[in-house]
Amino acid sequence: MKPTQTKPSIVFCHGIWADGSCFNKLIPTLQAEGHQVIAVQYGLDSQAADVAATKRTLGRVSSPAILVGHSYGGAVITAAGTDDRVVGLVYIAAVAPDAGETVQSQLDKYPTPIFGHIEVADGRVWMLPEGVKDFAGDLPEQEQKVVWATHFAPDADLFNQKVEGTAWKSKPSWSIVATEDRTVHPDLERFLAKRMGATTVEAKSSHVAMLSQPQLVLDVIRKAAKAIQGAAATA
Repeated sequence: MKPTQTKPSIVFCHGIWADGSCFNKLIPTLQAEGHQVIAVQYGLDSQAADVAATKRTLGRVSSPAILVGHSYGGAVITAAGTDDRVVGLVYIAAVAPDAGETVQSQLDKYPTPIFGHIEVADGRVWMLPEGVKDFAGDLPEQEQKVVWATHFAPDADLFNQKVEGTAWKSKPSWSIVATEDRTVHPDLERFLAKRMGATTVEAKSSHVAMLSQPQLVLDVIRKAAKAIQGAAATA
């Protein structure tokens, strides 16, 4: 009988207008199921700095690890995921640039309503209060208000930056397409998932599927972890 494989660690990477606490509906369950879990807290000042923070954070949990990226966090895990400690990638309503692409170049091809509700001030991109409907419109109103009150504005140039590394070309990936997304277009999410060859699940959800459909997101992360453990057991 083969020894029981240690469960992979789960490392979360947030998008803009958020921080690591946006995964608070997922973390306790994954911890209870035996995973080491950590959410990277980066500053949205530069993509290179956010990727570096992710690699530092990988050092705080056991390897191997699965990187889970929401929204812009998909660009972060695409670059950081080339690290040898990473064995899988899960994208939640996320972007996933190829070499030479930026987040902005992807978003420009698939416009969405949210970017009509922003204000650039002090070098950062702020979401206006009415924008939360396009970001998290399927959450209860009180939760939407909390999402807006805690939203973390990125550097105005963040989406034009590019970091080397395209992990989805060499690591297995899973993708959750949010079919009601008004921040990252569902058709962009579908295109990227197909290009990655990702195992794809569609969720009837706003952009914040981890808050509005946490059980579905947990199920995808569990399946990714199980697949990776199974591959390790037969290796």
